[in-house]
Amino acid sequence: MNSKKVFPAKLEGTVKVPGDKSISQRVAMLASLAEGTSKVSGYLNGEDARSTLSAMEQMGAKADFRDDALYITGVAGKLQKPAEALNMGNSGTGTRLLAGLVAGAGVEVAMVGDDSLSSRPMGRIRHPLELMGAGIGLSGKKGTLPMMISGGRLEGIGYLLPMASAQVKSCVLLAGLFAKGKTTVIEPRPTRDHTEKLFQALDIPITIDGLEISIEGFGEEGPKFKARDFVVPGDFSSAAFWIVAVASRPGAELTIDNVGLNPRRTALLDVMQRMGADIEITVTEAKGDPYGNIKVRGAQLKGTVIEGDEIPNLIDELPVIAVAGALAEGQTEIRDAAELRVKESDRIAEMVKNLKLFGVDVEEKSDGMVVTGPTHLKTPDVVIDSHGDHRIAMSMAVLNSFSDGAITIDNVSCVDTSYPEFWQHMEKLGGHVQ
Repeated sequence: MNSKKVFPAKLEGTVKVPGDKSISQRVAMLASLAEGTSKVSGYLNGEDARSTLSAMEQMGAKADFRDDALYITGVAGKLQKPAEALNMGNSGTGTRLLAGLVAGAGVEVAMVGDDSLSSRPMGRIRHPLELMGAGIGLSGKKGTLPMMISGGRLEGIGYLLPMASAQVKSCVLLAGLFAKGKTTVIEPRPTRDHTEKLFQALDIPITIDGLEISIEGFGEEGPKFKARDFVVPGDFSSAAFWIVAVASRPGAELTIDNVGLNPRRTALLDVMQRMGADIEITVTEAKGDPYGNIKVRGAQLKGTVIEGDEIPNLIDELPVIAVAGALAEGQTEIRDAAELRVKESDRIAEMVKNLKLFGVDVEEKSDGMVVTGPTHLKTPDVVIDSHGDHRIAMSMAVLNSFSDGAITIDNVSCVDTSYPEFWQHMEKLGGHVQ
């Protein structure tokens, strides 16, 4: 069934979200490159992470889920040419990062994806990879998938990112593992640093000087490192839906256990606290990404401005932040977020359209939106179409928990890409879904 009927609810309680998608995909790549068998606890068994893992298996790695863990036997740095195209499904992260890895390793690969992924721009990774010496062919309209990659014998480069993008940064760093000489990436703003933290955990030499990240390439043979155990913390972007659902409801309380607390992922917490939410964080330091518990107590939120340097570190949370804005007093303005227009959907246009269906006062901008609240929500009399975008579907489900009637959300199978247990967890927290 590809639609859900979602009823109003007071969402609160305790929940443990599934493993972090971004970390799971990076671990799949690096564990597959290692020598020996790695045990991965907390791996996200969602569609995006599975497509990345399947691609690594096509290039020689072996993967086995057993005893609540994933065991990956790596190829000791020697990826094999796959017998057929790598189908990356809906995963932009997996596609862009894996392009860098296979370009560096010198494996000829074709990459394809679903209709949504095939509409997303890939020219942003083609440019630096071609500067390093790889051949990148994009046969889709406007520089999109299908993509052909032929690499090997890459040269290290210095690359100033034209936009703040953790995916492009990681693509270049992964290619740089196999390059001759030093590869340096300079960010215009800080972005997610999961790749850098995993390099450090694997003792891959990496130098970080502010916004300048450098690795000394290992050449065509690539890095040699042993398998190890990995723990993937809960996905903060999945936790964000429950954080907003509770922070926006005075008197409600929520505890989220064992969730990733990388400071470059948790800008949403700063936004919620700025809006007036009561949030308590307990951090457990770990080699790699820190994790811990979040306790949220709801309040009447007030509007705020989200812009500039904080945008890259909450780009995935902006749709549900717009939901918080609809429930807060005053204006909530999202700026500098034009990147939202080239996600699984045009998230600016889709969120504005859907918020208006609920009677929200919202103005669309080229790089964001202005939301004015608080809104006495009306129940839409039409089916809401997610257009295959998991974050749109989940954001609308959270918004409707504050309404006075049920809605139907269509095309919800996309939620499985990042949060297969979302509907189950909504019911666990007191919701009702059919």
